[in-house]
Amino acid sequence: MRFLFVVSGQDSPSTRFRILQYIPLLEQSGHRCDVAYSFPQKYDHFRLIGWRLSQLLKRTVRHWHAWLAQQRKYDTIVIEREVFNDDTIDMERRLRGATKRLVLDVDDGVFLLHPQKFDELARMSDAAIAGNRWLAEYLITRCPNVELIPTCVLLADYPQRPASAQRSDKPNVGWIGNAPNVGLLSVAAPALRQVAASLAYKLLVVAPSPDKLHDVDLRGVEVEFRKWTPETEVQDIRDMDLGLMPLPSGEEWMKYKCGLKLIQYLAVGIPGIASPIGVNEEILAGGEVGRAAQDDAGWESALRELISNAELRMQLGDAGRRRVAAEYSIEGNAWRFEKVLTGN
Repeated sequence: MRFLFVVSGQDSPSTRFRILQYIPLLEQSGHRCDVAYSFPQKYDHFRLIGWRLSQLLKRTVRHWHAWLAQQRKYDTIVIEREVFNDDTIDMERRLRGATKRLVLDVDDGVFLLHPQKFDELARMSDAAIAGNRWLAEYLITRCPNVELIPTCVLLADYPQRPASAQRSDKPNVGWIGNAPNVGLLSVAAPALRQVAASLAYKLLVVAPSPDKLHDVDLRGVEVEFRKWTPETEVQDIRDMDLGLMPLPSGEEWMKYKCGLKLIQYLAVGIPGIASPIGVNEEILAGGEVGRAAQDDAGWESALRELISNAELRMQLGDAGRRRVAAEYSIEGNAWRFEKVLTGN
């Protein structure tokens, strides 16, 4: 069968982890896969020409994609999230008319921004893929066929850290993510400052830009910033001894997140400390692979426990690696993804 994937951009996490990783396996199964990238990327613009001209360029490129789709008669078109990050739905309608089967993939609460658009988009889709059960609950009332497939990693790309890599003198406490989300470290910052006063550790922050890091109060914390690149991403995570995923409570958007960074930490065999919001609580499996931290005291307790105990970190990390292999790997979920695309 021939598939078209309409995606946000090559560096977008949703594109990289929910679409592109599956393509080699689909092609090994005999399918033909084409990818239509937003240009510029969906959430970006080219500074040289400005925001308005960048939006015009995006639309021009998408009109070309829609025209090609009509000529090529794809068996299935997959839309990752939506075509444009706005209220318009004309391009999705054109793609609906160009294929026998339309599949919508949703990995975040994007429908909170454009509810009317997503109501229509979900209803016009033959099937939808939800990244967690909260997204599935939203989609199931609008789409007749919903499959829950978590955001996954290709485990073969995430070698497990050897036991010899554990640091007992000054562990690396890590965080990785998009530049706008660096500010989420503020949730854990009071505990990070408190622990740094009595325990030696280094906070390793990996992101495309350090700009938002200056807004986080990390006085007294030794911080190392590394610029994110797709080539060094996995090695940067493997340089961590434990990983953080703090989220603010009381914000509806947060429960729809798919826990990617937590899954990445566990994949290389390091434990995670995370806010128990949305899917994070399920991934942590009651403390089997890391620790949940609900408030400042919880963050401080979890940090102290794991920073000071290398053997416990290794035990939790081993369990996390096994959990990712069983539940959150591309290798274990590719057949389900293919089944949704083919409709069989």
